[in-house]
Amino acid sequence: MCPSTKRVRHLRDYVIFLEFDNDEKGQLDMKPFLNFGVFRKLQDPELFVQVRVAFDTVEWPNGVDLDPAFVYEKCEKVT
Repeated sequence: MCPSTKRVRHLRDYVIFLEFDNDEKGQLDMKPFLNFGVFRKLQDPELFVQVRVAFDTVEWPNGVDLDPAFVYEKCEKVT
């Protein structure tokens, strides 16, 4: 089971900073995913910066959310 997202904030461009409930932190660059499926809806910079935590993962006001395992696996861990 992957850790839950505890906090998220917009960092720059289409990069978000994440804190997990296991005390790990990381950055997730969403640019490579923004041309696929529902993620196209996140290309609007004003919408993208409204990222928030919902339950154990990340979501945006338009209903787009990320699978918790995807978030944890794809983010670049930082110390």
